[in-house]
Amino acid sequence: MSDAPPSALPDLLVNVPYDALRVGQTAEQSRTLGRDDIAAFAAVSGDVNPAHLDPTYAETTRFHGVVAHGMWGAALISRLLGTCLPGPGTIYLGQTLRFLRPVRIGDTLRVHACVLSKEDGKRRVELQCEIRNQTGALVLDGVASVIAPAARVSLPRTHLPQLYLFDSAARFTALLAHAAGLAPLRCAVVHPCDAMALEGALDAAARGLILPVLVAPAARLRAAAAACGRSLDGIDSVEVAHSSAAAEQAAAMAAAGEVALLMQGSLPLDELLQAVDAHAALRTGRLLSHVYHLDTPACDRPLLLSDAVLNLRPTLGEKASIIRNAIELAQALGMAEPRLAILAAQDTVTPKLASTLDAAALCKMAQRQQICGALLDGPLTLASAIAPSAARRHGLPQQVAGQADILIAPDMESGSMLAGQLECLAGACACGLITGAAVPIALSNGSDSKESRVAAAAMALVLAHHQRGKRLPAS
Repeated sequence: MSDAPPSALPDLLVNVPYDALRVGQTAEQSRTLGRDDIAAFAAVSGDVNPAHLDPTYAETTRFHGVVAHGMWGAALISRLLGTCLPGPGTIYLGQTLRFLRPVRIGDTLRVHACVLSKEDGKRRVELQCEIRNQTGALVLDGVASVIAPAARVSLPRTHLPQLYLFDSAARFTALLAHAAGLAPLRCAVVHPCDAMALEGALDAAARGLILPVLVAPAARLRAAAAACGRSLDGIDSVEVAHSSAAAEQAAAMAAAGEVALLMQGSLPLDELLQAVDAHAALRTGRLLSHVYHLDTPACDRPLLLSDAVLNLRPTLGEKASIIRNAIELAQALGMAEPRLAILAAQDTVTPKLASTLDAAALCKMAQRQQICGALLDGPLTLASAIAPSAARRHGLPQQVAGQADILIAPDMESGSMLAGQLECLAGACACGLITGAAVPIALSNGSDSKESRVAAAAMALVLAHHQRGKRLPAS
């Protein structure tokens, strides 16, 4: 039990000035260590010792598993002294520390401070500090030397900004893991005539995702290679005169079964899709639709968004096709029964919003097994679809609401704006492909990073292997 005077209100910090301190006075706080605590401390301090961050490496150490940074415990002592005893106004002079036991994820630490001595005139105070885990074992101790505040203060507790830990490299690795063990497939890379497009294709090849065939004007291809300092030795290529000829050649190769994937280079998407549509062997009877794969800092799982690129104002039947295509990709990515939210401007069905009527009809189609393989709900706003708190606040059943894996936009315009907002304002990492043709088409645009292009290739490879050996049903 703490001897420090409690705050009258939980949002107030009340200190203990020097004159009110007495030898033997104590205070305690507790904190449970989570995985994000370790990641946040590493991000702020720059201490990326693999003993704290790499489970595989950590197993080889004397602790046989990930442990917290020792100074994370020291920070908990600083927190106790700065917010409780003596509290606001305290100035740290020094701290001795002994690290006695490792702290592991899930450990609950009790931080204890006791006043040892006071030095009048300078307001210096020494405090014995110790931290024990949930078993009572001592993990850290030491003596702190501080200058205590002269006057009592009662201040509003500062509300910290919400911290989102977003490891884009880890999300990228997780997406690539879906392609682990899959044989690379021949991929026609269509007109990769700028450095970024060419590097994306070559990096995908280096990772064993594709066997690239570069379809482009030879001079422009060499210039792109020179611009990014990459060699084309050993890389198959087909020379063509210009971008439209590249699209036609690549589509013909796909129609003939010479390649199993297409990858957009630096040509306009319309040019590539016109060539694809001209070949009957590439048409499956299904609607072509685009699917974004989005990793966002505020969401602990990837989101699939469709359609934000191809279908401007899809009809009810076209939305059903868009949904089927998105479900197939989700299943290829390991989601056995993905949760699919049909987005609208509100959560209730109203004749004034056609998108809400379509959402209700699509859910009825799913109930009657006209759409299979996913749990559907709608209409749902974006917040109700992905935020559990919003779903609870609106009283929505949470089989899908609050935890959607797939988002279906009402139309291309709203889908495109949503994708742009997630990328530009929320820091999402995005990649995308087109489904519904006989071969997956990995997309890119001028602003995509090399990683986005590699991720799109990985997703296309996973989908192609998923589709192999089964006939694509018509929409």
